Amino acid sequence: MTDKIIEIDELRKSFKDVKAVDGLSFSVKRGELFAFLGVNGAGKSTTINIISGILPKDSGTVSIFGENIDSHADRIKSKLGIVFQSSVLDKRLSVMDNLRSRAALYGIFGKQFAVRLAELDALLGLKDIIKRPLFKLSGGQRRRADIARALIHSPELLILDEPTTGLDPQTRQTVWSVIDKLRAEQGLTVFLTTHYMEEAAIADYVVILDAGKKVAEGTPHDLKTRYATDSLRIYTHLDETQRYLAEQNVVVRRERDYLEAEVPDTAAATRLIAARPELFDDYEVLKGNMDSVFLRVTGKNIKEA
Repeated sequence: MTDKIIEIDELRKSFKDVKAVDGLSFSVKRGELFAFLGVNGAGKSTTINIISGILPKDSGTVSIFGENIDSHADRIKSKLGIVFQSSVLDKRLSVMDNLRSRAALYGIFGKQFAVRLAELDALLGLKDIIKRPLFKLSGGQRRRADIARALIHSPELLILDEPTTGLDPQTRQTVWSVIDKLRAEQGLTVFLTTHYMEEAAIADYVVILDAGKKVAEGTPHDLKTRYATDSLRIYTHLDETQRYLAEQNVVVRRERDYLEAEVPDTAAATRLIAARPELFDDYEVLKGNMDSVFLRVTGKNIKEA
């Protein structure tokens, strides 16, 4: 059994003159939470549609579960679960009927369906919505139904395309508790796209796309070390401290009641403070985050693009 659930090499896909995916290569390990990041139009959805067998590629190699997507698409699809950005459930049908029709595609009927439904109810709390039509559900309730649909056949790989966009914090927390539980208990591999960098920050591995090309990859820690800068925020002696930092060629931004200085890392902040400790009565060092990584790598703010 390979430890690589997904292996992609030199993947290309164009739509007329637009290169949606341009020579993309990456791999996803079994059991990993893999974050696939990029602004809208970067090539994320195109890649997902190729992985899931919805869209043919122009060239390159796509291997899922050790099998080539070109020759074993049906077998691969049977092991995939996908939560799309927009719900693909029938809004006129109840949650029960939607799940029953989905289960039938995988040969899950009768008692087997009842058992699986009970398992998903325990996981997602479906009892209060199971008999209600989709169009009468809230956004968070629909998302629970979408996840149940993706999990109905116990997939080995779960693809989550912007799973928490527009959800309230409580529902987002519910979604992530379910994902964490499945990963811990079943070793589920999760392929995630998200605009929330705090979600990307908990991933095991991250790939960042821009204009169809991979522009950065690594663990969140490695990416933050490589691309993010820390900040030194100072709350006292603002005028004198600003002059001192300017003399040290430190970039400083003045806010109403504090200074914020860009520093490469905590060690650099410590050296600045140690040289003039009387200026730093009240300060904090803020670690660089995945937002600053994304901005540094792509020149774009993912939340605004």
